[in-house]
Amino acid sequence: MSTAREQLVVMKFGGTSVEDAKAMERTAAIVRGRRDKGLCAVVVVSAMAKVTDQLLAAASAAGRGDKAGALAISARLRHRHIDTAAELLEGEQFTGLQPVLDQEFNALDDLLRGIAAVGELTPRTNDLVVSFGERLSSRIVAEAFLQRGLNGAHVDARTCIITDSHYGKAVPQESAIEAKLVEFVLPLVEAGKTPVMGGFIGSNVEGITTTLGRGGSDYTAALVGGGLHAGAIEIWTDVNGIMTTDPRICPDALRVKTISFEEAAELAYFGAKVLHPATILPAVQKSIPVWVLNSRNAENEGTKITAMAAKCASPFKSIAAKKRLTIIDIVASRMLMSHGYLKAVFDVFDKYKCAIDMVSTSEVSISLSVDSNQQLPEICAELAKIADVKMEGHKALVCLVGEDIRGHNGIAGRVFSAVSHVNLRMISQGASEINMSFMIDEEDVEEAVRSLHRVFFADPDASVFDVTARVQVESKA
Repeated sequence: MSTAREQLVVMKFGGTSVEDAKAMERTAAIVRGRRDKGLCAVVVVSAMAKVTDQLLAAASAAGRGDKAGALAISARLRHRHIDTAAELLEGEQFTGLQPVLDQEFNALDDLLRGIAAVGELTPRTNDLVVSFGERLSSRIVAEAFLQRGLNGAHVDARTCIITDSHYGKAVPQESAIEAKLVEFVLPLVEAGKTPVMGGFIGSNVEGITTTLGRGGSDYTAALVGGGLHAGAIEIWTDVNGIMTTDPRICPDALRVKTISFEEAAELAYFGAKVLHPATILPAVQKSIPVWVLNSRNAENEGTKITAMAAKCASPFKSIAAKKRLTIIDIVASRMLMSHGYLKAVFDVFDKYKCAIDMVSTSEVSISLSVDSNQQLPEICAELAKIADVKMEGHKALVCLVGEDIRGHNGIAGRVFSAVSHVNLRMISQGASEINMSFMIDEEDVEEAVRSLHRVFFADPDASVFDVTARVQVESKA
Protein backbone atom coordinates (compact mmCIF):
# COMPACT_ATOMS: atom_id res chain seq x y z
CA MET A 1 0.00 0.00 0.00
CA SER A 2 2.87 2.40 0.78
CA THR A 3 4.04 2.42 -2.84
CA ALA A 4 0.57 3.54 -4.04
CA ARG A 5 0.05 6.12 -1.31
CA GLU A 6 0.88 9.18 -3.42
CA GLN A 7 -1.27 7.92 -6.30
CA LEU A 8 -4.41 7.49 -4.19
CA VAL A 9 -6.77 10.43 -3.80
CA VAL A 10 -10.02 10.42 -1.82
CA MET A 11 -12.54 12.75 -3.48
CA LYS A 12 -15.62 13.90 -1.59
CA PHE A 13 -18.47 15.56 -3.50
CA GLY A 14 -21.09 17.52 -1.56
CA GLY A 15 -24.83 17.70 -2.19
CA THR A 16 -24.61 20.49 -4.79
CA SER A 17 -21.97 18.46 -6.68
CA VAL A 18 -24.45 15.57 -7.12
CA GLU A 19 -27.73 17.51 -7.01
CA ASP A 20 -28.89 16.49 -10.51
CA ALA A 21 -27.77 14.74 -13.69
CA LYS A 22 -25.76 17.75 -14.91
CA ALA A 23 -23.88 18.01 -11.60
CA MET A 24 -23.14 14.27 -11.66
CA GLU A 25 -21.78 14.66 -15.21
CA ARG A 26 -19.41 17.36 -13.93
CA THR A 27 -18.37 15.08 -11.07
CA ALA A 28 -17.61 12.23 -13.50
CA ALA A 29 -15.50 14.59 -15.64
CA ILE A 30 -13.51 15.71 -12.58
CA VAL A 31 -12.83 12.11 -11.55
CA ARG A 32 -11.81 11.26 -15.12
CA GLY A 33 -9.34 14.13 -14.96
CA ARG A 34 -7.71 12.61 -11.88
CA ARG A 35 -7.56 9.14 -13.43
CA ASP A 36 -6.06 10.60 -16.62
CA LYS A 37 -3.20 11.90 -14.45
CA GLY A 38 -2.49 8.35 -13.29
CA LEU A 39 -4.21 8.74 -9.91
CA CYS A 40 -6.46 6.16 -8.26
CA ALA A 41 -9.67 7.68 -6.87
CA VAL A 42 -11.99 6.66 -4.06
CA VAL A 43 -15.15 8.76 -4.24
CA VAL A 44 -17.39 9.75 -1.31
CA VAL A 45 -20.70 11.45 -2.09
CA SER A 46 -23.30 13.28 -0.04
CA ALA A 47 -27.02 12.90 -0.62
CA MET A 48 -28.40 14.95 -3.51
CA ALA A 49 -28.96 18.59 -2.44
CA LYS A 50 -31.87 19.07 0.01
CA VAL A 51 -32.61 15.32 0.21
CA THR A 52 -31.39 14.95 3.81
CA ASP A 53 -33.72 17.76 4.93
CA GLN A 54 -36.63 16.10 3.14
CA LEU A 55 -35.88 12.72 4.70
CA LEU A 56 -35.77 14.35 8.13
CA ALA A 57 -39.14 15.96 7.38
CA ALA A 58 -40.57 12.59 6.31
CA ALA A 59 -39.29 10.92 9.50
CA SER A 60 -40.73 13.74 11.61
CA ALA A 61 -44.12 13.50 9.87
CA ALA A 62 -44.22 9.75 10.41
CA GLY A 63 -43.30 10.23 14.06
CA ARG A 64 -46.33 12.51 14.45
CA GLY A 65 -48.51 9.81 12.89
CA ASP A 66 -48.83 11.64 9.56
CA LYS A 67 -48.32 8.58 7.37
CA ALA A 68 -49.75 10.22 4.23
CA GLY A 69 -47.45 13.25 4.56
CA ALA A 70 -44.38 11.08 5.09
CA LEU A 71 -45.17 8.84 2.11
CA ALA A 72 -45.83 11.88 -0.10
CA ILE A 73 -42.31 13.16 0.59
CA SER A 74 -40.90 9.72 -0.19
CA ALA A 75 -42.85 9.57 -3.47
CA ARG A 76 -41.39 12.92 -4.59
CA LEU A 77 -37.89 11.73 -3.73
CA ARG A 78 -38.48 8.48 -5.63
CA HIS A 79 -39.43 10.40 -8.78
CA ARG A 80 -36.44 12.73 -8.44
CA HIS A 81 -33.89 9.91 -8.09
CA ILE A 82 -35.36 7.76 -10.85
CA ASP A 83 -35.64 10.76 -13.20
CA THR A 84 -32.00 11.66 -12.50
CA ALA A 85 -30.90 8.07 -13.17
CA ALA A 86 -32.92 8.00 -16.41
CA GLU A 87 -31.22 11.17 -17.60
CA LEU A 88 -27.74 9.87 -16.76
CA LEU A 89 -27.96 6.23 -17.84
CA GLU A 90 -28.83 4.46 -21.05
CA GLY A 91 -30.36 1.12 -21.95
CA GLU A 92 -29.59 -1.86 -19.78
CA GLN A 93 -27.79 0.16 -17.14
CA PHE A 94 -30.90 2.17 -16.35
CA THR A 95 -33.23 -0.83 -16.53
CA GLY A 96 -30.83 -2.64 -14.19
CA LEU A 97 -30.64 0.20 -11.68
CA GLN A 98 -34.33 1.15 -11.56
CA PRO A 99 -35.47 -1.95 -9.62
CA VAL A 100 -32.60 -1.37 -7.14
CA LEU A 101 -33.82 2.21 -6.53
CA ASP A 102 -37.43 1.00 -6.27
CA GLN A 103 -36.38 -1.63 -3.75
CA GLU A 104 -34.67 1.05 -1.62
CA PHE A 105 -37.74 3.30 -1.73
CA ASN A 106 -40.05 0.40 -0.92
CA ALA A 107 -37.92 -0.26 2.15
CA LEU A 108 -38.09 3.45 3.07
CA ASP A 109 -41.89 3.46 2.67
CA ASP A 110 -42.22 0.37 4.89
CA LEU A 111 -40.04 2.05 7.50
CA LEU A 112 -42.12 5.25 7.44
CA ARG A 113 -45.35 3.22 7.78
CA GLY A 114 -43.87 1.45 10.78
CA ILE A 115 -42.85 4.72 12.46
CA ALA A 116 -46.34 6.16 11.85
CA ALA A 117 -48.00 3.05 13.28
CA VAL A 118 -45.92 3.19 16.45
CA GLY A 119 -46.22 6.99 16.64
CA GLU A 120 -42.66 7.39 17.89
CA LEU A 121 -39.41 8.36 16.17
CA THR A 122 -36.28 7.17 17.98
CA PRO A 123 -32.76 8.45 17.22
CA ARG A 124 -31.87 4.98 15.91
CA THR A 125 -34.81 4.93 13.50
CA ASN A 126 -34.16 8.53 12.45
CA ASP A 127 -30.61 7.54 11.45
CA LEU A 128 -31.97 4.70 9.34
CA VAL A 129 -34.42 7.01 7.52
CA VAL A 130 -31.85 9.71 6.81
CA SER A 131 -29.27 7.16 5.58
CA PHE A 132 -31.28 6.58 2.40
CA GLY A 133 -30.02 9.85 0.88
CA GLU A 134 -26.39 8.73 0.62
CA ARG A 135 -27.33 5.13 -0.13
CA LEU A 136 -29.28 6.29 -3.20
CA SER A 137 -26.91 8.98 -4.52
CA SER A 138 -23.89 6.66 -4.28
CA ARG A 139 -25.74 3.97 -6.25
CA ILE A 140 -26.56 6.38 -9.07
CA VAL A 141 -23.07 7.93 -9.19
CA ALA A 142 -21.40 4.50 -9.24
CA GLU A 143 -23.53 3.46 -12.24
CA ALA A 144 -22.85 6.78 -14.00
CA PHE A 145 -19.10 6.20 -13.54
CA LEU A 146 -19.42 2.67 -14.87
CA GLN A 147 -21.17 3.85 -18.04
CA ARG A 148 -18.56 6.55 -18.58
CA GLY A 149 -15.58 4.21 -18.51
CA LEU A 150 -14.52 5.02 -14.95
CA ASN A 151 -15.09 1.46 -13.64
CA GLY A 152 -17.42 2.67 -10.89
CA ALA A 153 -18.01 0.17 -8.09
CA HIS A 154 -20.59 0.83 -5.39
CA VAL A 155 -19.54 0.22 -1.79
CA ASP A 156 -22.12 0.40 1.01
CA ALA A 157 -20.36 2.72 3.47
CA ARG A 158 -21.98 0.85 6.34
CA THR A 159 -19.68 -2.12 5.66
CA CYS A 160 -16.59 0.05 6.24
CA ILE A 161 -17.42 3.00 8.52
CA ILE A 162 -17.74 1.28 11.89
CA THR A 163 -18.95 3.48 14.77
CA ASP A 164 -20.27 3.34 18.30
CA SER A 165 -24.03 3.43 18.94
CA HIS A 166 -24.40 7.18 19.61
CA TYR A 167 -27.17 7.64 17.04
CA GLY A 168 -27.22 11.04 15.33
CA LYS A 169 -23.56 11.71 16.07
CA ALA A 170 -21.79 8.37 16.12
CA VAL A 171 -18.09 8.16 16.96
CA PRO A 172 -15.99 6.33 14.33
CA GLN A 173 -13.81 3.39 15.42
CA GLU A 174 -10.73 4.14 13.33
CA SER A 175 -8.82 0.86 13.68
CA ALA A 176 -11.93 -1.14 12.71
CA ILE A 177 -12.55 1.24 9.78
CA GLU A 178 -9.00 0.79 8.49
CA ALA A 179 -9.36 -3.00 8.59
CA LYS A 180 -12.66 -2.87 6.69
CA LEU A 181 -11.28 -0.48 4.08
CA VAL A 182 -8.37 -2.82 3.46
CA GLU A 183 -10.85 -5.69 3.14
CA PHE A 184 -13.53 -4.08 0.95
CA VAL A 185 -12.15 -0.95 -0.77
CA LEU A 186 -8.44 -1.52 -1.37
CA PRO A 187 -8.95 -4.61 -3.58
CA LEU A 188 -11.28 -2.55 -5.83
CA VAL A 189 -8.65 0.19 -6.16
CA GLU A 190 -5.95 -2.36 -6.96
CA ALA A 191 -8.26 -3.87 -9.62
CA GLY A 192 -8.45 -0.47 -11.36
CA LYS A 193 -11.97 0.33 -10.22
CA THR A 194 -13.32 3.60 -8.77
CA PRO A 195 -15.08 2.79 -5.48
CA VAL A 196 -18.07 5.05 -4.72
CA MET A 197 -19.59 5.23 -1.25
CA GLY A 198 -22.01 7.46 0.59
CA GLY A 199 -20.65 9.83 3.20
CA PHE A 200 -22.22 10.56 6.59
CA ILE A 201 -23.46 7.00 7.22
CA GLY A 202 -21.95 4.05 9.05
CA SER A 203 -22.98 1.18 11.28
CA ASN A 204 -22.14 -0.14 14.73
CA VAL A 205 -20.59 -3.56 15.32
CA GLU A 206 -24.06 -5.13 15.28
CA GLY A 207 -24.61 -3.76 11.77
CA ILE A 208 -27.22 -1.18 12.85
CA THR A 209 -27.15 1.99 10.72
CA THR A 210 -25.69 5.12 12.32
CA THR A 211 -24.84 8.64 11.12
CA LEU A 212 -21.82 10.85 11.85
CA GLY A 213 -23.66 14.13 12.42
CA ARG A 214 -22.98 17.55 10.93
CA GLY A 215 -20.20 17.57 8.35
CA GLY A 216 -20.45 13.79 8.21
CA SER A 217 -19.54 13.35 4.54
CA ASP A 218 -16.30 15.34 4.97
CA TYR A 219 -15.63 13.18 8.03
CA THR A 220 -16.13 10.01 5.98
CA ALA A 221 -13.66 11.26 3.37
CA ALA A 222 -11.05 11.99 6.04
CA LEU A 223 -11.60 8.58 7.66
CA VAL A 224 -11.26 6.82 4.31
CA GLY A 225 -8.18 8.90 3.41
CA GLY A 226 -6.61 8.18 6.78
CA GLY A 227 -7.49 4.48 6.71
CA LEU A 228 -6.05 4.02 3.22
CA HIS A 229 -3.04 6.33 3.86
CA ALA A 230 -4.03 8.37 0.80
CA GLY A 231 -1.79 10.94 -0.81
CA ALA A 232 -4.50 13.62 -0.67
CA ILE A 233 -8.11 14.25 0.27
CA GLU A 234 -10.19 16.55 -1.92
CA ILE A 235 -13.38 18.19 -0.63
CA TRP A 236 -15.38 19.26 -3.69
CA THR A 237 -18.02 21.87 -2.92
CA ASP A 238 -19.59 24.92 -4.63
CA VAL A 239 -17.03 27.56 -3.59
CA ASN A 240 -13.44 28.16 -4.75
CA GLY A 241 -11.98 27.27 -1.36
CA ILE A 242 -11.53 29.01 1.98
CA MET A 243 -11.90 32.78 1.59
CA THR A 244 -10.55 35.71 3.61
CA THR A 245 -14.15 36.28 4.70
CA ASP A 246 -17.71 35.70 3.51
CA PRO A 247 -17.88 37.10 -0.08
CA ARG A 248 -21.52 38.04 0.54
CA ILE A 249 -20.26 40.58 3.09
CA CYS A 250 -17.07 41.56 1.24
CA PRO A 251 -17.27 41.08 -2.55
CA ASP A 252 -13.48 41.64 -2.71
CA ALA A 253 -12.77 38.65 -0.42
CA LEU A 254 -9.75 36.64 -1.57
CA ARG A 255 -9.20 32.91 -1.91
CA VAL A 256 -6.68 31.61 0.61
CA LYS A 257 -4.24 29.41 -1.32
CA THR A 258 -2.83 27.58 1.69
CA ILE A 259 -3.77 27.37 5.36
CA SER A 260 -2.85 25.14 8.30
CA PHE A 261 -5.15 22.45 9.75
CA GLU A 262 -5.20 24.39 13.02
CA GLU A 263 -6.24 27.64 11.33
CA ALA A 264 -8.89 25.89 9.19
CA ALA A 265 -10.38 24.13 12.22
CA GLU A 266 -10.52 27.40 14.16
CA LEU A 267 -12.26 29.14 11.26
CA ALA A 268 -14.71 26.28 10.82
CA TYR A 269 -15.66 26.29 14.50
CA PHE A 270 -16.21 30.03 14.46
CA GLY A 271 -18.59 30.17 11.55
CA ALA A 272 -16.81 29.43 8.26
CA LYS A 273 -19.07 26.79 6.71
CA VAL A 274 -16.66 25.22 4.20
CA LEU A 275 -15.46 22.58 6.68
CA HIS A 276 -16.48 21.25 10.06
CA PRO A 277 -13.42 21.15 12.36
CA ALA A 278 -13.71 17.56 13.60
CA THR A 279 -14.02 16.21 10.09
CA ILE A 280 -10.41 16.77 9.12
CA LEU A 281 -8.82 15.30 12.26
CA PRO A 282 -8.09 11.87 10.71
CA ALA A 283 -6.19 13.70 7.96
CA VAL A 284 -4.32 15.90 10.46
CA GLN A 285 -3.17 12.88 12.44
CA LYS A 286 -1.57 11.31 9.35
CA SER A 287 -0.38 14.57 7.75
CA ILE A 288 -2.50 14.03 4.64
CA PRO A 289 -3.09 17.33 2.80
CA VAL A 290 -6.73 18.31 2.31
CA TRP A 291 -7.81 20.37 -0.69
CA VAL A 292 -11.04 22.41 -0.79
CA LEU A 293 -12.14 22.71 -4.44
CA ASN A 294 -15.09 23.92 -6.52
CA SER A 295 -16.89 21.32 -8.66
CA ARG A 296 -18.46 24.17 -10.69
CA ASN A 297 -15.05 25.67 -11.38
CA ALA A 298 -12.74 22.65 -11.48
CA GLU A 299 -9.83 24.64 -12.96
CA ASN A 300 -9.52 26.75 -9.82
CA GLU A 301 -6.65 25.66 -7.56
CA GLY A 302 -8.77 25.88 -4.39
CA THR A 303 -7.28 25.92 -0.89
CA LYS A 304 -4.65 23.49 0.37
CA ILE A 305 -4.87 22.63 4.07
CA THR A 306 -1.59 21.35 5.48
CA ALA A 307 -0.17 20.33 8.86
CA MET A 308 2.10 23.39 9.06
CA ALA A 309 1.19 26.96 8.18
CA ALA A 310 2.98 28.66 5.30
CA LYS A 311 4.94 31.82 6.07
CA CYS A 312 2.70 34.82 5.56
CA ALA A 313 3.47 38.54 5.67
CA SER A 314 -0.15 39.29 6.61
CA PRO A 315 -1.05 38.72 10.27
CA PHE A 316 -4.43 37.12 9.50
CA LYS A 317 -5.60 34.50 7.01
CA SER A 318 -9.34 34.96 7.40
CA ILE A 319 -12.17 36.57 9.34
CA ALA A 320 -15.19 34.50 10.43
CA ALA A 321 -18.37 35.50 12.22
CA LYS A 322 -20.71 33.33 14.27
CA LYS A 323 -24.20 34.71 14.92
CA ARG A 324 -27.14 33.72 17.16
CA LEU A 325 -25.07 33.69 20.33
CA THR A 326 -26.07 34.63 23.86
CA ILE A 327 -23.88 36.24 26.53
CA ILE A 328 -24.51 35.05 30.08
CA ASP A 329 -23.15 37.24 32.90
CA ILE A 330 -22.74 35.42 36.22
CA VAL A 331 -22.02 37.56 39.29
CA ALA A 332 -21.30 36.12 42.75
CA SER A 333 -18.84 38.45 44.47
CA ARG A 334 -18.45 36.49 47.69
CA MET A 335 -17.97 33.11 46.01
CA LEU A 336 -15.90 33.86 42.92
CA MET A 337 -12.54 33.03 44.46
CA SER A 338 -13.85 30.16 46.58
CA HIS A 339 -12.73 26.64 45.76
CA GLY A 340 -15.11 24.75 43.46
CA TYR A 341 -17.11 27.76 42.27
CA LEU A 342 -15.97 27.67 38.64
CA LYS A 343 -16.53 23.92 38.57
CA ALA A 344 -20.08 24.40 39.84
CA VAL A 345 -20.76 26.91 37.04
CA PHE A 346 -19.34 24.74 34.27
CA ASP A 347 -21.04 21.61 35.62
CA VAL A 348 -24.38 23.27 34.82
CA PHE A 349 -23.41 23.72 31.16
CA ASP A 350 -22.05 20.18 31.05
CA LYS A 351 -25.33 18.81 32.41
CA TYR A 352 -27.22 20.35 29.48
CA LYS A 353 -24.44 19.51 26.96
CA CYS A 354 -24.19 23.22 26.10
CA ALA A 355 -20.87 24.22 24.48
CA ILE A 356 -19.23 27.49 25.55
CA ASP A 357 -17.56 29.64 22.89
CA MET A 358 -15.75 32.25 24.95
CA VAL A 359 -15.12 32.96 28.64
CA SER A 360 -14.06 36.21 30.29
CA THR A 361 -13.61 36.71 34.04
CA SER A 362 -13.16 39.68 36.34
CA GLU A 363 -12.80 39.94 40.11
CA VAL A 364 -16.52 39.56 40.69
CA SER A 365 -18.04 38.09 37.53
CA ILE A 366 -17.84 35.52 34.77
CA SER A 367 -19.10 36.32 31.28
CA LEU A 368 -19.45 33.57 28.73
CA SER A 369 -21.00 33.12 25.33
CA VAL A 370 -23.02 30.14 24.14
CA ASP A 371 -25.06 29.11 21.12
CA SER A 372 -28.61 30.29 21.68
CA ASN A 373 -30.69 27.19 22.38
CA GLN A 374 -33.99 26.26 23.92
CA GLN A 375 -32.46 25.11 27.21
CA LEU A 376 -30.96 28.47 28.18
CA PRO A 377 -33.85 29.28 30.59
CA GLU A 378 -33.20 26.01 32.45
CA ILE A 379 -29.45 26.66 32.49
CA CYS A 380 -29.95 30.17 33.88
CA ALA A 381 -32.42 28.90 36.47
CA GLU A 382 -29.81 26.47 37.81
CA LEU A 383 -27.06 29.11 37.76
CA ALA A 384 -29.35 31.46 39.68
CA LYS A 385 -29.09 29.10 42.67
CA ILE A 386 -25.41 30.05 43.10
CA ALA A 387 -25.16 33.55 41.54
CA ASP A 388 -26.95 36.52 39.99
CA VAL A 389 -27.48 35.78 36.30
CA LYS A 390 -28.18 38.06 33.34
CA MET A 391 -28.69 36.90 29.76
CA GLU A 392 -28.28 38.94 26.54
CA GLY A 393 -29.24 37.49 23.17
CA HIS A 394 -28.68 38.50 19.53
CA LYS A 395 -24.90 38.60 19.92
CA ALA A 396 -22.22 37.55 17.47
CA LEU A 397 -18.60 36.48 17.72
CA VAL A 398 -16.08 37.86 15.23
CA CYS A 399 -12.93 35.79 14.95
CA LEU A 400 -9.66 36.71 13.18
CA VAL A 401 -7.41 33.73 12.49
CA GLY A 402 -3.73 33.73 11.58
CA GLU A 403 -0.48 32.06 12.51
CA ASP A 404 1.53 33.57 15.38
CA ILE A 405 -0.69 36.58 16.05
CA ARG A 406 1.29 37.25 19.22
CA GLY A 407 4.42 37.77 17.14
CA HIS A 408 2.99 40.87 15.42
CA ASN A 409 3.58 43.97 17.56
CA GLY A 410 0.62 46.31 17.98
CA ILE A 411 -1.83 43.92 16.32
CA ALA A 412 -4.52 44.33 19.00
CA GLY A 413 -4.35 48.12 18.63
CA ARG A 414 -4.86 47.86 14.86
CA VAL A 415 -7.83 45.52 15.32
CA PHE A 416 -9.58 47.70 17.87
CA SER A 417 -8.84 50.85 15.87
CA ALA A 418 -10.51 49.26 12.82
CA VAL A 419 -13.71 48.61 14.81
CA SER A 420 -13.56 51.63 17.12
CA HIS A 421 -17.09 52.63 15.99
CA VAL A 422 -18.52 49.26 17.12
CA ASN A 423 -19.36 48.35 20.72
CA LEU A 424 -17.19 45.37 21.77
CA ARG A 425 -18.44 43.23 24.64
CA MET A 426 -15.95 40.43 25.27
CA ILE A 427 -12.38 40.18 23.98
CA SER A 428 -10.14 37.09 23.81
CA GLN A 429 -6.62 36.56 22.56
CA GLY A 430 -4.54 34.90 25.25
CA ALA A 431 -6.04 31.42 24.86
CA SER A 432 -4.73 30.89 21.34
CA GLU A 433 -1.77 32.05 19.29
CA ILE A 434 -3.84 31.86 16.10
CA ASN A 435 -7.13 33.45 17.12
CA MET A 436 -8.24 36.90 18.22
CA SER A 437 -11.96 37.22 18.83
CA PHE A 438 -14.57 39.51 20.34
CA MET A 439 -18.32 39.70 20.87
CA ILE A 440 -20.56 42.36 19.31
CA ASP A 441 -24.26 42.90 18.55
CA GLU A 442 -25.51 40.83 15.63
CA GLU A 443 -26.58 43.95 13.74
CA ASP A 444 -22.96 45.22 13.71
CA VAL A 445 -21.38 42.10 12.19
CA GLU A 446 -21.26 43.12 8.53
CA GLU A 447 -19.89 46.59 9.25
CA ALA A 448 -17.23 45.18 11.61
CA VAL A 449 -16.13 42.50 9.14
CA ARG A 450 -15.92 44.99 6.26
CA SER A 451 -13.85 47.40 8.35
CA LEU A 452 -11.43 44.68 9.45
CA HIS A 453 -11.12 43.30 5.92
CA ARG A 454 -10.30 46.77 4.53
CA VAL A 455 -7.49 47.19 7.05
CA PHE A 456 -5.91 43.74 7.06
CA PHE A 457 -6.33 42.65 3.43
CA ALA A 458 -5.48 45.93 1.68
CA ASP A 459 -2.02 44.61 0.74
CA PRO A 460 -2.29 40.79 0.81
CA ASP A 461 0.68 38.41 0.57
CA ALA A 462 0.46 37.01 -2.99
CA SER A 463 2.15 33.76 -1.94
CA VAL A 464 -0.76 32.93 0.37
CA PHE A 465 -3.74 34.76 -1.19
CA ASP A 466 -5.07 34.73 -4.76
CA VAL A 467 -4.69 38.41 -5.64
CA THR A 468 -5.27 37.89 -9.38
CA ALA A 469 -9.06 37.89 -9.01
CA ARG A 470 -8.96 41.27 -7.24
CA VAL A 471 -6.62 42.70 -9.88
CA GLN A 472 -9.01 41.57 -12.64
CA VAL A 473 -11.99 43.17 -10.88
CA GLU A 474 -10.10 46.43 -10.34
CA SER A 475 -8.91 46.54 -13.96
CA LYS A 476 -12.50 46.16 -15.21
CA ALA A 477 -13.61 48.95 -12.89
